[in-house]
Amino acid sequence: MSGILEGKTILVAGVTMDSSIGFATAKVAQEQGATVLISNFGRALGITRRIAKRLPTEPPVLELDVTDADHLAGLADQVREHTDHLDGVVHSIAYGNPETLLGGRFLEGPWEDVAQAVQVSAYSLKSLAMACKPLMGAGGSVVGLTFDATVAWPAYDWMGVAKAGLESTSRYLARDLGPEGIRVNLVSAGPLKTLAAKAIPGFSDLEDLWSSRAPLGWDNTDHVPTAKAVCALLSDLFPATSGEIVHVDGGFHAMGA
Repeated sequence: MSGILEGKTILVAGVTMDSSIGFATAKVAQEQGATVLISNFGRALGITRRIAKRLPTEPPVLELDVTDADHLAGLADQVREHTDHLDGVVHSIAYGNPETLLGGRFLEGPWEDVAQAVQVSAYSLKSLAMACKPLMGAGGSVVGLTFDATVAWPAYDWMGVAKAGLESTSRYLARDLGPEGIRVNLVSAGPLKTLAAKAIPGFSDLEDLWSSRAPLGWDNTDHVPTAKAVCALLSDLFPATSGEIVHVDGGFHAMGA
């Protein structure tokens, strides 16, 4: 029986550790029949190359800093060394300086760090989509990862603002890329134990909320449900869905108390 991504080629941008959502997405995508490429940059690139060997099929690892104009301009050529097209792109990228922007530091966060967080976490969705657009001539799917930005959370502070920017960016991209057959959606996951989460002071407070309020329960060590949702949106099963945010949070978002 073939998988839902059989015959598709997917780029998962932002894979570092095997405890990341990006890694889980790459694994599920391969299991569902996709050819996968992954990316990272800088000092983390060596880690990514080692981690890539833990996937069912070792994928090509591309160097991509989404804030570097030269990297973005050269991305299509990098991809073409391995394939002539992309059917889907996963944006698994976010950063906010935990020492200045998170853990109750909202009122003190300096603009320079806020600007970096917004560029890396929100603007880069547009940057990545446009860098990949020449490879998506027949249309395709762009999927990003968010953490519900409709409310203010403990500890999340300026990353919440950056995620709100990401969510708005995805809607405008859906508007402008839709005529070319490119769908743009986000998956809003509950709190998961990742390298990024460990850097957020007080993140455990969010995890405690989920344990008591998510009607389906919530396992913060299980990245597979989130990865499956991403892969479903990459597939042909949602041909008329764009500008959407799919919650994978055990139902937490729908509860009032």
